[in-house]
Amino acid sequence: MTGTVNIDQLFERRISYPDVTARERLAQLVGLDDNKSRLTKILGLLINPAGLEAWARKHHVGQTAIVDTVLRRPPLVVLAGDVGSGKTELAETIGDAVARQEDIDITLLPLSLSSRGQGRVGEMTQLLSTAFDYTLSEAMKLKGSTGKARGGLILLVDEADALAQSREAAQMHHEDRAGVNAFIRGIDTIANARVPAAIIMCSNRLGALDPAVKRRAADIMAFSRPNEVQRLSVLQRSLGELGFSQPDLNQLVAATGQMNGRAYGFTFSDLTQRLLPTLVLDAYPNKPIDPKRAIEIARGMEPTPPFREGVS
Repeated sequence: MTGTVNIDQLFERRISYPDVTARERLAQLVGLDDNKSRLTKILGLLINPAGLEAWARKHHVGQTAIVDTVLRRPPLVVLAGDVGSGKTELAETIGDAVARQEDIDITLLPLSLSSRGQGRVGEMTQLLSTAFDYTLSEAMKLKGSTGKARGGLILLVDEADALAQSREAAQMHHEDRAGVNAFIRGIDTIANARVPAAIIMCSNRLGALDPAVKRRAADIMAFSRPNEVQRLSVLQRSLGELGFSQPDLNQLVAATGQMNGRAYGFTFSDLTQRLLPTLVLDAYPNKPIDPKRAIEIARGMEPTPPFREGVS
């Protein structure tokens, strides 16, 4: 493949943090507090290691081995789990928490699926290499002379199994295999440069990711469908102020869980993007949302089926 790669086509958009809208979206991800806290800390350490070094000087003077071990980890975090579990929304908004925690500006670069190219020889490799080279060059500008980063970059790879699927698959095309090699080289290049940048990969199919990619992850965070406590938290946030009683909410929680022989409940996106809007549309414009009607609607709504490996 020859020709110049258009950088703007490699990334869907650029998002800068801190950002009020991102902060509000992040706050609405109820039930994911542990994941939010852990991911914020991990990204903070990867992007701005000066924070960890300052912590060590304060609490463990002269003890550098554990700090060196932590800082040698590749700047990659994998978010893996079922569809609608909040992975992508968290990845798109966590930069705000990192920016506020580290007191630096963060830029998110969501990699476009067009980086797969159209199958021409060498195209996918060149596109991916260009994306990583650009990320590296932009991150180099943010390295601080005093150790603290002057800013940071997060490269977001959603639907990561489309770009970094396992090379062990017998039916894998040569071009795809070369693309995975380029992806791994990109991770290593950013890791070796020790720049204020991190990579977040989101996937519904952790088993489909190449083992070499998974080995490079500083952390693999698992996401699942919301349990009863998490579903209650989501529903109570929106419906509690409408006068729904605790028994009403409890019935909604039951209706959105495993029932009628169904082995799975609602996803986070089923609750926030399907059920709650449906309740509003059912009542608008002439009546208020009625708890009994809401429970009836929830019982009649089918949640998104779980993603199954090997099933398209």
